[in-house]
Amino acid sequence: MGNSAGTQQSAQRPPAIDELKKIDGYLFLYEDEISRRYQYFQSLLDNIENTEPGGLDTFTRSYESYGIHATADGGVYCKEWCPGAKGIYIWGDFNDWKREEHWYTKLDFGKWELTIPPKPGQASVIPHNSVVKLVVVDRNGNHLTRVSPWAPYVTSATETKIYEQRFHNPPPEQTYVFKHPRPKSHQRLRIYESHVGISSWEGKVATYKHFTKEVLPRVEALGYNAVQLMAVMEHAYYASFGYQVTSFFAASSRYGSPEDLKELIDVAHSRGIVVLLDVVHSHACKNTVDGLNQFDGTNGCFFHDNHRGYHDLWDSRLFNYTELEVLRFLLSNLRWWMDTYHFDGFRFDGATAMLYHSHGLGQGFSGHYDEYFGLNTDTESLGYLMLANHMLHKFYPFVVTIAEEVSGMPALCRPVEEGGQGFDYRLAMAIPDMWIKLLKETSDDDWSMEKMTWTLINRRHGEKHIAYAESHDQALVGDKTIAFWLMDKEMYSLMSDSSPPSTIIDRGIALHKMIRLISHTLGGEGYLNFMGNEFGHPEWLDFPRQGNNDSYHYARRQWHLADDHRLKYRYLNSFDRDMNHLEIKYKWLGAPQAYISRKRDDDKLVVFERSELLFVFNFHPQKSFTDYKVGVEVSGKYRLVLSSDAVEYGGQGRVDESIDYVTCPGEWDNRSNHLFIYVPSRVALVFAKNE
Repeated sequence: MGNSAGTQQSAQRPPAIDELKKIDGYLFLYEDEISRRYQYFQSLLDNIENTEPGGLDTFTRSYESYGIHATADGGVYCKEWCPGAKGIYIWGDFNDWKREEHWYTKLDFGKWELTIPPKPGQASVIPHNSVVKLVVVDRNGNHLTRVSPWAPYVTSATETKIYEQRFHNPPPEQTYVFKHPRPKSHQRLRIYESHVGISSWEGKVATYKHFTKEVLPRVEALGYNAVQLMAVMEHAYYASFGYQVTSFFAASSRYGSPEDLKELIDVAHSRGIVVLLDVVHSHACKNTVDGLNQFDGTNGCFFHDNHRGYHDLWDSRLFNYTELEVLRFLLSNLRWWMDTYHFDGFRFDGATAMLYHSHGLGQGFSGHYDEYFGLNTDTESLGYLMLANHMLHKFYPFVVTIAEEVSGMPALCRPVEEGGQGFDYRLAMAIPDMWIKLLKETSDDDWSMEKMTWTLINRRHGEKHIAYAESHDQALVGDKTIAFWLMDKEMYSLMSDSSPPSTIIDRGIALHKMIRLISHTLGGEGYLNFMGNEFGHPEWLDFPRQGNNDSYHYARRQWHLADDHRLKYRYLNSFDRDMNHLEIKYKWLGAPQAYISRKRDDDKLVVFERSELLFVFNFHPQKSFTDYKVGVEVSGKYRLVLSSDAVEYGGQGRVDESIDYVTCPGEWDNRSNHLFIYVPSRVALVFAKNE
């Protein structure tokens, strides 16, 4: 079918593995397995560098030749990998849908090519935005309608809802030209997780242009320095949230044109915001006519042609990462988004499912290293992730890669040359699970400060994590956002300043702020928020589908709730903004992990220091504490720089923000000094040393 992606060699020790072992001495026991994995990665890389003309650079820019391309003379050049086909031809608007007029020529290794000569008087033999289709003749002689896997623009035919390729070759006056450089790489990511389609308050699919004009200013004002765009890779089924990808190189046309997406990213860069793509390389949609599945008429091609090629829970196909042409396709896909659209990095969806033959299903990871370095680990998928990170960081030193990974795989976020998988961050996925479990199952009086803080700090040393209290996962239908868990139906009638007093709303607003602040400050080296959750967006997310009569009611963001000065949502929005801007000033996400000096279950108090700030959280539902003694390492005069009880955040204003707090000598809670403060119930306070 194609070239093998790797060759067998003796195990090769990662050149910088000693650095990895300095960070985690237990990995010494697994050095042979780490070396075997590194050797597999190196064999993939060597095979590409030594056998492919132009080596890794040209190989990973195969989007320049594969697919359907206009040539300088007005002709068109086409190239595909379709190993199971007996023949391929192209037809479309350009030839009045004449069948079997333009046949591809078969090359070696399952590749096919075609050159369509120019026509006199035409700028291009295939007009811009005209429909083109491939027809693959399978081994049985069947003529199968297909979309090129490399198609950069596909649209849905209204009558069939099947996607078809439109030849995207806009004239210069319609081609977006980037005006702004990429921002400098951010070391302290504050990510605004976003979905373009639901970004309007109206019951419709929003556009790239709407997001550019209406949402990006909000993101900047709130203090976020990164946008993570979901559901950009084209997906035929809108309700899949973008995770059933059909066309990997196509920016979703339901939001607008490719040029509109370029403008969105360019404007974000002008505001100092980096843009990350939620990339799905863990699986692919099972669609055939407008997807990758059975592209050549077989069950193989891009996927394993056995049980390994199917994900039963997701009802999707799984890539064959041993196939050289699959590596070409996926690695070139990453570079396509970087080069064509100027994305700044990626969140790799479903990394856990890739790392294990079990896909992590029905498997509870205890943390024992045998679980990570045994036969359940999928070397081929892991090798692809190492190769992808190696390639991205080689050609784009500023790139950011984030793994959606829940198992805790050691060295996932360490450099490839150390034997790691090369990611920059992993999502701290245990944190939102903890919050939802607490809110669902445990009374406030029974919250354990010990368990809470342990979950927040329990991360691998030397590997950066993105902390978050909730993401899109918690907002989906069937679950609830934190705000809705806290306040539920009372949000419909009691969120006005003129509403009757409500202990449910007061509790909800107080805990919403505290949960987000402690996650931000204690949980990682980056922070993520899903759009709208910063102001406690009510209800849940549910895309139009047959089960809800194709309603858009829950597939939107009600920004007016945060903008209305009569509603309490504005308090949460203001707190989120000031929390981020405090991080901008004091840079705690770039500081070493916090020192927790107090985590008292009886008082429900948590006290810690990070980046020269003193954080005090009182989770007690009733008790306030006067002259409460807290330890602090650095002596001096402190002042309050953030209080969740401030009136502008919907609090009661019980803490005087004009007071200076002077430390007293004498050790307390293993800190060299101490001071006395007033800590009201359900309040978070942040103190800074006077400058």
